[in-house]
Amino acid sequence: MNEVEKVFRDYVQGQGLKFTPERQAILNHVFECHGHFEAEELLIDMRKNNKRVSKATIYRTLALLVSSGLLREVIFGEKHAHYEHVYGHEHHEHLVCIGCGKIIEFTDERIEEFQEQICIENNFKAESHKFQIMGYCEDCEKK
Repeated sequence: MNEVEKVFRDYVQGQGLKFTPERQAILNHVFECHGHFEAEELLIDMRKNNKRVSKATIYRTLALLVSSGLLREVIFGEKHAHYEHVYGHEHHEHLVCIGCGKIIEFTDERIEEFQEQICIENNFKAESHKFQIMGYCEDCEKK
């Protein structure tokens, strides 16, 4: 059993739920893929690979993966969520092109320090944050 599976199994069982073969298949498939993905893309991809899971099970499992701290839900200006790995990955932010949909990931320690300072000043304990800038990438700006 790998570390990600152990974290998720422990979390699910700690919630009084079962770690089912379907949840394990979703977990494995999610962590085999890299980059951002949508629930519908995951469903289609799993079905292409002959893995039988329902749409409802995918949505419920993604919610569990987010609450367990293994995934992060991000919304890039659309009404549906995208997901990305959090566990074992450095925290990062996003620049999102509203022209072509390109996503540029970046890290900047100043954002982290500023967030920490704001929380201290307001006696607030942060659990997470999302920072994204919407605009146009270099290619779209030239058009």
